[in-house]
Amino acid sequence: MGWDNLPPPLPFPDGQACVGFRDGRFGNNPEPNWKEYTGACLNSPLKAGTTYRFKFHIGFTHPQNSPSLNVTFFGTTDCANLPFGQGNSGHGCPTNGTGWVELGKVWASGTNQWLEYSVTFTPTQDMYAIAIGPDCAKLEASRISDTYYFFDNLILDDRRNFEYKITPQDHPCSPSYTLQVPKEEGLTYQWYKDGVALVGQTQPALQVDGVEGKYQAVLKNSTSCWLTPIFKHEIPVLYADLEAITCPNEAFQYHGKKYYQEGIYSDTLSSIHGCDSIVNIRLTVAPNEFTSVDAKIFKGEQYKIGKLRFSEIGSYKVDFQSIYGCDSIVELNLDHYYAYFPNAFSPNGDNNNDRFTIYANSDLKSILSLQIFDRWGEVVYDKNTMSDEDGTIGWDGTMHRKPAPNGVYIYTTILLMSDDKERTYRGTFLLMR
Repeated sequence: MGWDNLPPPLPFPDGQACVGFRDGRFGNNPEPNWKEYTGACLNSPLKAGTTYRFKFHIGFTHPQNSPSLNVTFFGTTDCANLPFGQGNSGHGCPTNGTGWVELGKVWASGTNQWLEYSVTFTPTQDMYAIAIGPDCAKLEASRISDTYYFFDNLILDDRRNFEYKITPQDHPCSPSYTLQVPKEEGLTYQWYKDGVALVGQTQPALQVDGVEGKYQAVLKNSTSCWLTPIFKHEIPVLYADLEAITCPNEAFQYHGKKYYQEGIYSDTLSSIHGCDSIVNIRLTVAPNEFTSVDAKIFKGEQYKIGKLRFSEIGSYKVDFQSIYGCDSIVELNLDHYYAYFPNAFSPNGDNNNDRFTIYANSDLKSILSLQIFDRWGEVVYDKNTMSDEDGTIGWDGTMHRKPAPNGVYIYTTILLMSDDKERTYRGTFLLMR
């Protein structure tokens, strides 16, 4: 039933389950030559000189996990050669072992679907066991996704028990790409494209030379005639989208070309199989950035921009690189906050300096707390989030509704300034009447 991250397409072509196989294992310890096959010892051998067909369904999971592959059919003259490669993760395909030969292959490609393919072959020796799976090519170790596929409804029989069909050989973009019908003594052949006979094309194989179209073949013997179903040959074109960002007057380079202006561009490359691969490039030119910042700090504090620190008032021009590598200029105008912390007050009722409080301009949003202690550590005043609407903000110099004695007192205050940062200050002051 597959894996949670590698589900087979549903429904299954036949029955309630299928067989899975890998072509390479990747992860923390890549094993690019790990290959898995479905095989069997036959009830009766495949006879040399007899043409057979192996028909099967192959299931593809996600595109990154089931890329196109050559599904390859192998045979061996002795059932003792099956299984093969036990205990050796790098054994690879059957022909790396004893007594195996390749009987045929077919190129298969799909996404989240089941597709039916077949391989027609004529063994030169009697074959007693078979195996089917990936070809012998070793995958690149740089892959990051496991490759996984599924088999179902595998049928092996004499070719005459199947209807004549056209099967492709090799990749559709390969110069050696051909269409094949079963080769059999006593048969004559005529190929057609889009309903028109192709002059001189009277062999079981037809090399299409990159010409798209609808192909058919007529097979005849002295008593019968067969017309194959239409095979539609289309050359695949691969598409990819690329997002790119560059700075003003700087080029974005791709495949030997340089692009300066913002816009959408297309570049046509050739894939490893010779197919056109069209890359659509969406290029954005990120602007050089200029930012003006007005900031304030208390004396003794520092204002940070990146790794730089500023403590003196003034104007500064700072050059940076943006996240795209473009110029980014910050103009900093730095000033000091105004706040006055009295070192004495005289609560004598003359309406002059009768309360101890913090004095500041509009940069002070709020005094979040003010605590005052006597020299023995007793709290004599404790207020939170004070405002000066009634003119009574701060300590009036009383303890338990009685005048506090003259002397030194300690304060702790938390201020909320216009930059929405909280700052804590501590100090001492003198009470004297």
